[in-house]
Amino acid sequence: MKGSPKAISLRVLALSLSLVPVLRAGPAGAQAPPSWLDPALLTAAKAEGSLIVYSSTNEQEGLPLFKLFTEATGIAVEYVRASDAVLMSRMGIEFRAGQRSYDIVQTATINKMPPQMLAQYEPPEATNISSQARDPGKRWWGVYANYNSPAYNTERVKASELPRGYEEFAQRKEWAGKVAIDGTDNEWLKAMIEHFGEGEGAELVKRIVATLRPVVTDGHLAMARATGAGEYWVSLNNYVNLSMNVKLGGAPIDVWPLDPVTLFFGQVGVNARAPHPSAARLAANFMLSRECQAFLAKFGRLPTRQDVQSNPPGVIAALTQKKVITVLMSPDEERKWQRRFDQLFKGR
Repeated sequence: MKGSPKAISLRVLALSLSLVPVLRAGPAGAQAPPSWLDPALLTAAKAEGSLIVYSSTNEQEGLPLFKLFTEATGIAVEYVRASDAVLMSRMGIEFRAGQRSYDIVQTATINKMPPQMLAQYEPPEATNISSQARDPGKRWWGVYANYNSPAYNTERVKASELPRGYEEFAQRKEWAGKVAIDGTDNEWLKAMIEHFGEGEGAELVKRIVATLRPVVTDGHLAMARATGAGEYWVSLNNYVNLSMNVKLGGAPIDVWPLDPVTLFFGQVGVNARAPHPSAARLAANFMLSRECQAFLAKFGRLPTRQDVQSNPPGVIAALTQKKVITVLMSPDEERKWQRRFDQLFKGR
């Protein structure tokens, strides 16, 4: 997720192999190994000794997630968390320096990385995820679906008052100064222009900005929390999984999908220079597994697997009733759309 720069390196200690019964032959009725756990790859991965993960997922989700990996494999995990922007910069510097610094990366911007930085690999579990969540070049895979939608504070705004389309936002003068949008929502802007057309789409966004005077924020999770707290009445756009995360925490917030619904993915990729290549491939397969996506769904993240239910149930079904536009941009495209976003929302 995009947000303020922050990097924390934490080590998840491996459990003793004697405490991992799923890896041992046992008496009848013993728990079977998880389906993602390739025995041959596990042997090689254990010989490598550890796994280094770069991720933009917050520690409250990331650390317990990789504890599951450690419990199943006995492999220690070093978890390095930072924002998308910080990770992209760090990995670029390390690649140019020829460093073997991390094994897998999990962010929403892997598709923007130069392909030579990522290993070509097709995890066996990839056959179970949405076709849109698979890189044709086999360098990244969708761990969760990052749908975009407006969100609102249910104590500040009645459901009957919600706009039925983006055109109606420009009529809500009473919401001026009480609406927020993250300053990096260039994917949303691109989808709006694609859906409404170049001329009409740009004019619509200009009318919305003129009427609502949206507060441009820094960090999607912080904006979701602020909307849930009533600081903002409405998020003009946000990541649905983050709005759901705040809702599951008990805050009065909900989403209402409008055409278009922007979609991209939280992705996983394997470093082409991974210091622990077998552990990296094993971990990538784990992140596409039913166990991993069911765990992330507890926090409101939306799975890319059809055999994992969203939390709350029915969220994906409601979103996909609308026009969904998948946006996966190159770095040059992102810079172009970010400039347009800045011109429209920041006047520069």
